[in-house]
Amino acid sequence: MQFLSGFAVYFVIWWITLFAILPIGLRTQDDEEEVLLGTVASAPARFRGLRVVLLTTLASAAIFGVWHAASSWYGFSLSNLPRIVPDFGRT
Repeated sequence: MQFLSGFAVYFVIWWITLFAILPIGLRTQDDEEEVLLGTVASAPARFRGLRVVLLTTLASAAIFGVWHAASSWYGFSLSNLPRIVPDFGRT
């Protein structure tokens, strides 16, 4: 696998994993009963950005490692994924 292809796959995995990990351990202002004036009650009480980024990086590295191993040892590639966009070039 080329470096740019691997980076692109890792980038997509990282963003999907970010949205999966973001709500883990989240305490809202409503949970803490300290809603600041001008904010919604569902806003985070304390945003821990570094923790979220580190957990996302570790989890996505593990997922990418599994994907890379499957593509290297078992020959699985992006072309094996089902095509969901119709091919209008053929008649």
